[in-house]
Amino acid sequence: MSILDDILADKHVELARRKALQPTAKMRVMAWASPFAPDFAAALRAVPLGLIAEVKRRSPSAGDLRTPFDPAAIARAYETAGAQAISCLMDAKYFGGGDEQFQAVRAAVKVPVLYKEFVVDEWQIWHARVLGASAVLLIAAALDDTGLQHLLDLARQAGLAALLEVHDAEEMRRAVASGAQLIGINNRDLKTFTTTLETTFQLKQLAPKDSLLVSESGIRTADDIRRLRTAGIGAVLVGEGLLRQPDLQAAVRRLML
Repeated sequence: MSILDDILADKHVELARRKALQPTAKMRVMAWASPFAPDFAAALRAVPLGLIAEVKRRSPSAGDLRTPFDPAAIARAYETAGAQAISCLMDAKYFGGGDEQFQAVRAAVKVPVLYKEFVVDEWQIWHARVLGASAVLLIAAALDDTGLQHLLDLARQAGLAALLEVHDAEEMRRAVASGAQLIGINNRDLKTFTTTLETTFQLKQLAPKDSLLVSESGIRTADDIRRLRTAGIGAVLVGEGLLRQPDLQAAVRRLML
């Protein structure tokens, strides 16, 4: 089994427990009573190359990323430095995230916040709305075509943007077939964990011309940003490359020159 398989197996167990405490119907009612959050795609399109800066305590491959770890302070630093949106990890077991962390970030900033989770159930769509998310992450590798289409449609109905993440040409084909207009290209190989920007450049050729493409993983330098901007990529999602720097504001400004 891959690390993604392990995460998804644990996620189904976690969701069964959470749905028993707060059924989907109750979560849906709470969601519709919640205010709508700022427009995610519009924020990214407002600049030549948008930055989604990530709040993440740790990852399975890299371990702890920042000590001390203060989600609200990190998010405020990103926003002050000019990030168009914040990504906040939700998974607790593998990434050290969770509801309290997301709520702290949401309360600290005015920019849109991405609910970055392994979304496999409609409960999570409504949960994202309740927490004040502007967008949810959907991972093509984690969903079959029926589930993917259902969650894309449901996110739209709920007033959320859906960032559909792909890793290869077959997943990009599925994204195009689904009608997704906000597509994340993950530069990390799920089998080897190596990253290369060439993944973005190759898969861009298969994407709809009017889609908003987000390059994810392995983005570390201002030169990387220049290459992506020149290629017509709409936004980047950066986490580890920023979180390991002592001065977050300076790190964002150096990256996005």
